[in-house]
Amino acid sequence: MTKSATIEQFYKDTSMLIPAQVQKEVGHFNIFRTDELYRVAAKNRVMPYNRRAYYKISLIVGRNRAEYADKVIDIEHNALLFATPLIPYNYVPQDENQAGFFCIFSEDFLTQDNSGVRLRELPVFKPGGNPIFFLNDEQIEDIKYIFKKMFREIESDYAYKYDLLRNYVIELIHFGQKLQPATSLFTETNAYKRVSSLFIELLERQFPVEPPHQKLNLRSAKNYADQLSIHVNYLNKVLKEITGKTTTELITERIIKESKVLLKHTDWNVSEIAYSLGFEEASHFNNLFKKHTALSPRAFRG
Repeated sequence: MTKSATIEQFYKDTSMLIPAQVQKEVGHFNIFRTDELYRVAAKNRVMPYNRRAYYKISLIVGRNRAEYADKVIDIEHNALLFATPLIPYNYVPQDENQAGFFCIFSEDFLTQDNSGVRLRELPVFKPGGNPIFFLNDEQIEDIKYIFKKMFREIESDYAYKYDLLRNYVIELIHFGQKLQPATSLFTETNAYKRVSSLFIELLERQFPVEPPHQKLNLRSAKNYADQLSIHVNYLNKVLKEITGKTTTELITERIIKESKVLLKHTDWNVSEIAYSLGFEEASHFNNLFKKHTALSPRAFRG
């Protein structure tokens, strides 16, 4: 896993020039046909597993295998994928019959109108959520229609076309959120659940770590309690009530999860991974990893 891929790197990897009609002052937005890009970028069909410095919504038509955070998801035919800069991902075509559409956009593209939209708080982009939705034939046609409207608009001379394109992106986001279970779409008002949600959000913001010189900032229960301006004992009580686990257990689980990703998807050595995850001594990391997986980091890497 490398440093987050920028929009400029996306165009370089796909051998394309950034189109003149894409206006920098409104934030970046563009839309693509998967089959055309698949042909253009024939030498780069396997996208690297890393974070992107932009958001992406993809209508995937064709057999693919998606790797998203620590999940591997087989896509047999049709799916809608929401990708966020917070989480590394890729998807690998499993056959030559690839179709569909996707759009990429920067966060400031959707905040031009000062609407207060915070993408990271939307259910489809939240860490730990479900980013991939399988679609039936009727849903596929609905999504295709939205993308086709995007193509018509971006090629038009309409002075306010980017306002319309923002609306179409929001329409796709709402389409995905309607596919989620209703219980995941509402903010809990209970005080315990609110504190628990704030802790999980803060925990997820620490990941993924990038180059080996970056070090995890928050490592202890007290670190998190201080950030949330509450006593560590109260935080432990809340998390035990809501999750059945202590603060330390939740932090450790997330560190182990991240370490597995780094071991499988980077060439960093074990000492670099240990340092980036906040361990001063690699031996401490080795002992913790083995305790929770029954394997040493090197054995897990294979």
